[in-house]
Amino acid sequence: MDELMEIEALRRELTRAGYEYYVLDNPTMSDYDYDHKLRRLEELETAHPETVTPDSPTQRVGGQALESFQQVTHPVPLESLQDVFDFEELEAFDQRVRGVVPRADYSVEPKVDGLSVALEYENGLFVRGATRGDGLVGEDVTENLRTVRSIPLKIENAPPRLIVRGEVYMPKQVFHALNEEREKRGEALFANPRNAAAGSLRQLDPRVAAQRRLDIAVFNLQLAEGVSFQTHGETLDYLRDRGFKVIPHALCAAIGEATERIRDIGENREKFPFDIDGAVVKLNNLIDREALGSTAKFPRWAAAYKYPPEVKPSKVVDILIQVGRTGVLTPKAVLEPVRLAGTTVTNATLHNQDFISEKDIRIGDTVLVRKAGEIIPEVLSVVMEKRPEGTVPYRFPEVCPVCGAPVERDEDGAHIRCTGAECPAQLLRTLAHFASRDAMDIEGLGIAVVENLVNAGLVKTPGDLYFLKEEDVAKLERMGKKSAKNLLAAIEKSKSQDLSRLIYAFGIRQVGQKTGKVLAGRFETLDALSGAAVEELTQVEDIGEITAQSIFHWFQSPQSRHLIARLKEAGVNMKAEERGEDQRFAGKTFVLTGTLERFTRDEATKMIEDRGGKAASSVSKKTTYVVAGEAAGSKLRKAQELGVPVLTQEEFLALME
Repeated sequence: MDELMEIEALRRELTRAGYEYYVLDNPTMSDYDYDHKLRRLEELETAHPETVTPDSPTQRVGGQALESFQQVTHPVPLESLQDVFDFEELEAFDQRVRGVVPRADYSVEPKVDGLSVALEYENGLFVRGATRGDGLVGEDVTENLRTVRSIPLKIENAPPRLIVRGEVYMPKQVFHALNEEREKRGEALFANPRNAAAGSLRQLDPRVAAQRRLDIAVFNLQLAEGVSFQTHGETLDYLRDRGFKVIPHALCAAIGEATERIRDIGENREKFPFDIDGAVVKLNNLIDREALGSTAKFPRWAAAYKYPPEVKPSKVVDILIQVGRTGVLTPKAVLEPVRLAGTTVTNATLHNQDFISEKDIRIGDTVLVRKAGEIIPEVLSVVMEKRPEGTVPYRFPEVCPVCGAPVERDEDGAHIRCTGAECPAQLLRTLAHFASRDAMDIEGLGIAVVENLVNAGLVKTPGDLYFLKEEDVAKLERMGKKSAKNLLAAIEKSKSQDLSRLIYAFGIRQVGQKTGKVLAGRFETLDALSGAAVEELTQVEDIGEITAQSIFHWFQSPQSRHLIARLKEAGVNMKAEERGEDQRFAGKTFVLTGTLERFTRDEATKMIEDRGGKAASSVSKKTTYVVAGEAAGSKLRKAQELGVPVLTQEEFLALME
């Protein structure tokens, strides 16, 4: 087959497969075949770059990062809806509608808890996507929306101009998987799927958005040039026929029928792939909508019913402590089963010791429980008159319930953490951090491989990595002989990393990359650092009392000592690199800003540090130089205000020479 013809054939095949998978939820092509064909298409388009089109399946992975989002004026305003909070208010809404439209019928839809967007098409091609903003002006997030695979990049039988409105959301399963990954990496967790979707869609780097696996539910036709419709139901059928993933909806002949549909949505909310924050009732007839019109804020022909949070009593059977992958101890109330918001609740988070003490929650208490935001079960209060005799205030354990290491309260007082360097509950996160690029930089030891090693019982501490056997690793899922050999070679190579990286790899609270470098430069050996008293540590530049205490206590822990002994046995380097003779920038501070094309930030930082200087993240009066690339912003302005010398990339390189 001619390669140009093959490109067209692959595009058609992959577009259809993507529609079946992401819109119809009925895939006919295996993931393996899809990935194989997509890779082939990428190869062909690389060989024939002139053939790349905006609607190609290869254009969904995300392009270059943006500097900022441009504003977009919506040709048709994206109106918000008036909320109603009970069925009496809904009846009143219906009476107002029937005062103008006596025989009103409605469309009832779940109200997706996501981010509202407008998608614009010209002659069938997706050309623009924007957030709702204030309804009149939003942000251009076209490149990020291209990564949402349920949004068609090209539609057949399209009018010259088409604008549709939908709600971008993060599916529940994706949300939970994403938070698990973030917890393993020690990153802050998203509070709920809506926050995760909004944060993902507003990433300046579309590649990040592409990894978040967002979805969309289209719920309104804003504009279709040259096409007319009589009802809202017809518009949704029209959009479905053109490949859009349309919101599930029901047409109801009267408000009583709409009320039953709202109840049904509420009782079955857990079955939807997205979180909901209500149900939407819309007048179905489009001409009747025009007769009703809108107020300054809302259309008069629609309302959003908000489900009242259910509050029910339950008994606290026990309080258990869970140790997260970042070492945080989180209390959980074990409850007698209670039905809330369509699901059976058997436990609720108690957040922390302060929360328990403030509400005086005790084992045996009867408490009032609800689902916060219809998602997370929470304890509202204790029913004091039902408190049994003999209950005692609950107190957190003083040692980790998993490994027995002492626990300590964070400096901000919010969390209590396990201090164990080899705590099994933190093992995945500990290993992933230890092997990360800025720590020991063990290539090929990503989180999936780490999980494999842990699940197979091959690794129980970072020190065990250096005693792995090739034949054991080769037996793991998706490994094999060659992968095992490469991984062990990368682990062996990491033994020679500088002491500063090892210090950072330990994951000591308050000790980041820069602090690791400062400590390595000051103490030169791990033995010297591990024997340093708090008073000695506070004498080091940029080390305060809290950080010094954290370092001191970490090295005093039996688990830490065992880990260090294991690493010494393996032959891991525990000495700092010798300083070069060139220390011309000792005591001088550089700040890098803007887009750097002549070198990366890491390369520039190394050049500075190799010559005795320091790279900082913010500009102050103590800054010696600011190195400014393209599109330098606030840091450049501050440098100019303070009179700090500003270097171009060329001037910086000349200075380094």
